Amino acid sequence: MHFGVVTPNTEYGIRPEILAREAEARGFESIWVPEHTHIPVSRQSPFPLGGDLPEEYKHFMDPFVSLTAAAMTTDTIKLATGICLVIEHDPIVVAKAAATLDFLSNGRFIFGVGAGWNKEEMANHGTDFGKRWKIFYERMEAITQMWTQEQASYHGEHVDFDPIWIYPKPVQKPHPPVYFGALTKTGIRRVVRDFEGWLLVDPQDGSVEKATQEFHRACEELHRDRKSISVTIFSTSAITRELLDRYAAADVDRVVAWTPPDDELGSLKIIDSVSNLISEYS
Repeated sequence: MHFGVVTPNTEYGIRPEILAREAEARGFESIWVPEHTHIPVSRQSPFPLGGDLPEEYKHFMDPFVSLTAAAMTTDTIKLATGICLVIEHDPIVVAKAAATLDFLSNGRFIFGVGAGWNKEEMANHGTDFGKRWKIFYERMEAITQMWTQEQASYHGEHVDFDPIWIYPKPVQKPHPPVYFGALTKTGIRRVVRDFEGWLLVDPQDGSVEKATQEFHRACEELHRDRKSISVTIFSTSAITRELLDRYAAADVDRVVAWTPPDDELGSLKIIDSVSNLISEYS
């Protein structure tokens, strides 16, 4: 089992390059940063984890800039988006930013992606919520073309460009691993059908066990080797032996610990406590 750490990545919390350096020194395998480009003041979309939207969501910094800063102070820790909202970006810009990060980090980038939930946020980027999946898949296909083809082109309903040169290419071949965030049956089947990894948040309500059962069922039905998909879980509670035993029984490959949005010392205490378990469960 691998261990990662996720930072809310706010301008008032622990800096990403500091957290990455300290986590790497303690044996962590990866650092993850989320994305919301902004939060509309007027919003009808419900927060998917329930309750009020946490204040730190208004303060997320740019993931690619933050991970590049982390790359410059580390040597081995993987650098991951958790998640990048692909439908809110020009795919040409994302393809270049992600490939540049992979190049500068010597092949340490993990591209965690999703379609998002905030309808009003998407609208401000010109994205039609009802067409988000079509847009998402076209942009992902176009990004893959740009990563892997010397002269890339794409012609779709929402993405359309003639052959282009775009560099650098990613260090990882054929491209950085792409992980998809999902908890529903439909989303899990998307993971099994299309991606190298699965990202899920554990709300501590028993849904993880149900989701992993659905995941194994989908692998069988879609004839996909389970071991070809990396399973990463973001724990919303303290990391304990009991919790890790539960995740191990659910066939989880990587556990990611949350850090607070506004407390550098608290973040370091959390990774200290988890580091005591890394050798035992790795």
